[in-house]
Amino acid sequence: MQFLKALLIVAVAVVMSGCAVWHNPNGAKQTGSLVDYLYPNAKESPSLAPSVVRLRPPVKVGIAFVPGSNWNNGLPEAAKIKLLERVRDAFSKHQYIGKIDIIPSQYLQAKGGFTNLEQVARMFDVEVVTLLSYDQVQFNDSNALSVLYWTIIGAYVIHGDQYDVQTMVDAAVFDVQSHKLLFRAPGTSRIKGGASLAGLTEKQRQAAGEGYERAVDQLIPQLQTELDNFRERIKNDANYQVENKAGYHGGGHGGGGMGWISLVLAALLAGVAYAVRRRA
Repeated sequence: MQFLKALLIVAVAVVMSGCAVWHNPNGAKQTGSLVDYLYPNAKESPSLAPSVVRLRPPVKVGIAFVPGSNWNNGLPEAAKIKLLERVRDAFSKHQYIGKIDIIPSQYLQAKGGFTNLEQVARMFDVEVVTLLSYDQVQFNDSNALSVLYWTIIGAYVIHGDQYDVQTMVDAAVFDVQSHKLLFRAPGTSRIKGGASLAGLTEKQRQAAGEGYERAVDQLIPQLQTELDNFRERIKNDANYQVENKAGYHGGGHGGGGMGWISLVLAALLAGVAYAVRRRA
């Protein structure tokens, strides 16, 4: 009887040691830092001193992801383009914004700074650039009991591994000429789940992509709000000068444009006048 107990203890010890060898609960991190890209040599916080910003609606906008911290940042270019298209659609609903270009990642150099940003702006003929930075952390955790079940019963039976994916995406809108941050909007998400060892990698990959999608889901309405707030703020801010481009009359912030509200009122008055004439 004592022999059987000793044998059982040894067997459990071997199983548990095997778990430690066979299972490696690690994590992963994907980062594209706005500060690292625009201020690569800064030894202190960048100065945000007031400067005059000249905006000329309809404004030409570029949208891009900042370069990742390494070449394999885990977010494929096709996925980046898809997310950028969603941000572009949020901007395109406003008539004071002109063309919107999606800038592929290969045009932005790691630690390129405003010098690189100005080069890209000239290449794509844009005046304002929206830079999307991101930070995603994947935590892998394992429950000892569930790992023990996995070792004895089989990897396809027990969901013994958990993952926790936390994602942040931040959209920062810069005026290229003045280097001024106009406004920004963040979005975050968190995805928790479990999978068998055999399917853990695929589940984590799917969760990583879904994390970015959910973060952008949260970012877009905040971006719309910040854009509306920015329009109101510049009306009484001497640091902003707005002058419509030739032929543009839709902004309502300067340059003699009527504004979309005035156009709507004019159309309504014209309709009333036409109805009066017909009745007469």
